[in-house]
Amino acid sequence: MYLLPSTLVFLAAYTGTASAQTNFPPGVIATGTQGVTNPPKPTMGTAINQTSMARLLSVNSVDDFCLFAPPTMQNISDSETFEVAWCTKQRNNARLIPDGTLTGVSFIKTDAYVQVYGYGDFTRLNIPFGDFGGELDPHGALGDGNPIGGNVTSNITGSDQNFAEWMDYNQFCLRVCTTANSTYSAAAMCWHELDEMGCQFVMPGNYNFNNTFETCEAEVAYPPGWYPTATVDGTTSFSTFAQFFTGVGTDGVSYTVGDTVTPSAPFMTPSSSNCQTTSTISNGVALESLGITGASSGATASGPKATGAGTGKSYQTV
Repeated sequence: MYLLPSTLVFLAAYTGTASAQTNFPPGVIATGTQGVTNPPKPTMGTAINQTSMARLLSVNSVDDFCLFAPPTMQNISDSETFEVAWCTKQRNNARLIPDGTLTGVSFIKTDAYVQVYGYGDFTRLNIPFGDFGGELDPHGALGDGNPIGGNVTSNITGSDQNFAEWMDYNQFCLRVCTTANSTYSAAAMCWHELDEMGCQFVMPGNYNFNNTFETCEAEVAYPPGWYPTATVDGTTSFSTFAQFFTGVGTDGVSYTVGDTVTPSAPFMTPSSSNCQTTSTISNGVALESLGITGASSGATASGPKATGAGTGKSYQTV
């Protein structure tokens, strides 16, 4: 997940086909366990539990998806390893995204991935006002995932599948990529090391949809940070952008990695088409009438940990 310059960003692995799919390219389907906090499989109609620690996301449609967010009010940078699932519907034993949180959502289908991105008041999901974010993915600094035990499923291929590669205020974006070939692996299409670049760089598309809820088809973007340089005999070569940062290793030795020049934009912005709109999305649950608030109480975070995209300042790299 990315949550950057006022942005919550997700990447996840998914394959876009209309019919049920049983054979997937290597590296697409997750092979690990569901995680001890999660139900054994994606499940609709589970009880409302705004203190749940479940970490299973499902990404199925414009009105049926989940996001990772903190369990109590705190910066993403301080809660990456134990973020929890918040869903638009009662599912997966997850917390429920309160009606009115989301002000615009676009659900995009392509031949290589699906992508959901949107706007809203994410202080209602325990993200402090002004927190510029973080990145959630199945890797993490220790290789155990951010959050630990987090998983992503989608039924867009015809049945629920667990996908291997994924990443997760006022804006979010989530991509689920399951198509892979010899040029574009699922890991490349859902690359997780550009945590300062923000949604419009990592998952380019039409972001002029706030106050609209839509489902569209779209072109396939190049993997994040990939730039075609030449095509010879039908084969395209690419350069890749690596985010610049410095740090100190466990041995106390300073290191510098990445490119010193940050590109201003991705190579191309995919166009969308065949958009179908709906007036709003709602789960119909009045949490306040049940004596439940959307966000749970907790320690107040001290402020943002990162600045705008491409500034060379980041709270953490993974």
